[in-house]
Amino acid sequence: MRRALMLAVVLLLPIAGSLRTAASAPKPVTHTVAIDGTTFVPAELTINLGDTVVWVNKDPFPHTATSKTGGFDSRAIQPTKTWKVKPAKAGTFDYVCLFHPTMKGVLRVK
Repeated sequence: MRRALMLAVVLLLPIAGSLRTAASAPKPVTHTVAIDGTTFVPAELTINLGDTVVWVNKDPFPHTATSKTGGFDSRAIQPTKTWKVKPAKAGTFDYVCLFHPTMKGVLRVK
């Protein structure tokens, strides 16, 4: 009986460890960047790989969220519309609005 119990514990330890790892992994989160007054708010955002970012255009004219390194490009986000991206890789992505080049943001994916 004792030997069977010890065998069960030894066999279940790897399963318990993988459950603990899965439970401790951060769950994906959705972050929002407002486009308001020709500004990205927040201008700098740090997220985890697997998270999603949604840009919401609160201005009365279109904007873009375009990575300078080609990581993403929203194309025109019309007034009151949204655009979202789930980055596929970690890194730092500087981005701009192609229509208003003074609008700048930074997305850090860790």
